[in-house]
Amino acid sequence: MTMKERLDADIAMIEPALSRYLSEEQHAGYDVIFEAVKYSALAGGKRLRPVIALEFCRLCGGDVEQALPFACALEMIHTYSLIHDDLPCMDDDDLRRGRPTNHKVYGEAVAVLAGDALLTRAFEVAGEANGVPAETTLRCIRILGRAAGMNGMIGGQVLDMESEHQKIALDRLMLLQKLKTGCLIHAAAALGCTVAGKTDDKTLSAAETFGNKLGLAFQIQDDLLDIEGDSAVLGKTIGKDEKSEKSTFPLLLGASKCRELVRSLTEEAVFALNGLGSDRFLADLAYSLIGRES
Repeated sequence: MTMKERLDADIAMIEPALSRYLSEEQHAGYDVIFEAVKYSALAGGKRLRPVIALEFCRLCGGDVEQALPFACALEMIHTYSLIHDDLPCMDDDDLRRGRPTNHKVYGEAVAVLAGDALLTRAFEVAGEANGVPAETTLRCIRILGRAAGMNGMIGGQVLDMESEHQKIALDRLMLLQKLKTGCLIHAAAALGCTVAGKTDDKTLSAAETFGNKLGLAFQIQDDLLDIEGDSAVLGKTIGKDEKSEKSTFPLLLGASKCRELVRSLTEEAVFALNGLGSDRFLADLAYSLIGRES
């Protein structure tokens, strides 16, 4: 099976599961929140984080069906962050995944609640995972909470907002993106290992290194796309960083150095997989993100 075929197979597991987790039989009178949640959560996207969770579980010898609820929970958290990130009080964006942002369709209040709903539903889904030992479920919930919280993605978002309209040092930018982007990718890898029962220091350290390196490479490529990309291909507005006067990797390092860094960080991420198994999928997936256009 090629990398593309396996990626498609993973996404074919994730999409119906997400839809199932976000559907309810009875919600007369407040249907709009279900519509708003599904509008963003089922709008496509790379599904990079849940795929990584499934693949680390597979790499560690686990059952991917048991990892699926946690993978979907992580994608819900990621989608909630995008809905809130697009709000006028934050990045104020009109386009996401090639469609109007959630608040443009449903209004700001419902968009806020849709994000809240996805976050809370994520932990409900994680807590109800069938066939997973209680101790493993608790470990996974803690991984999700830490990655999404004040010492993770939220902390990174605060740093991001505080860094607008000023030039920040490279080490601060590295920390910002490690928290805002890297934490959820690291969480994906850690979730897969944990569901598979591989919680030894060597395995979790490899997962952390892979997630952090790949997350940083992914963000640097995002920064490049914001100045070089095509909005129609990217599915979101370009030039936002310059408009907000944000410090970015291309601004601090230059585009050429950024492209070199994307490749070297990806190679470091792949190197971290040594010793965990011979499956090439995660390595091929990581390399496929170099030079991506969306």
